[in-house]
Amino acid sequence: MEKFTTLNSTAIPLDIANVDTDQIIPARFLKATDRKGFGDNVFRDWRFYNDGSVNSDFVLNNPKYSGRILIAGDNFGCGSSREHAAWAITDFGFKVVVSSFFADIFKGNALNNGLLPVQVSEEFLKTLLDLVENNPETELEVHLENQTISVKNSELSETFDIDAYKKTCMINGYDDIDYLVNNKKIIEAFEAQKTY
Repeated sequence: MEKFTTLNSTAIPLDIANVDTDQIIPARFLKATDRKGFGDNVFRDWRFYNDGSVNSDFVLNNPKYSGRILIAGDNFGCGSSREHAAWAITDFGFKVVVSSFFADIFKGNALNNGLLPVQVSEEFLKTLLDLVENNPETELEVHLENQTISVKNSELSETFDIDAYKKTCMINGYDDIDYLVNNKKIIEAFEAQKTY
């Protein structure tokens, strides 16, 4: 995984609650097992009409919005447990998703795939959505070590929780195997002390 410490970026506001994993990546696109290419079909049924033409009213197709942060409505990633949802979001280019609530399985899948789910209060989420919708140039800073998300050049900031193990993995760019390999000497020293 790519290391994550601090991200400074503009954001895309997806002010829709209860976005489920089938809306993130429809089931008909789950045939591949390689993580690459899923971003082409992220939010497919919202980004495109049935005939394949672009839905210019959908926020991801609006050229005034860009960035590596997706600000979503409440209860993001509900529905099925498909890991492909996290693959699709990261393959599209997002590094952070902000919401006031994440489904547990989606949250785990996101963290396992280098996508940081930042859970904020409902009030702060509304503030972020309003700011970005009204000024697409609004820049945010996500600081993983301090566990803060801030609006640049303002006093607006909020902390977020993250599992300590997953935080360590993201900061160092580890997956679960990398973490174990990195701690090989500690594990071997512990094993050497054991008497059978």
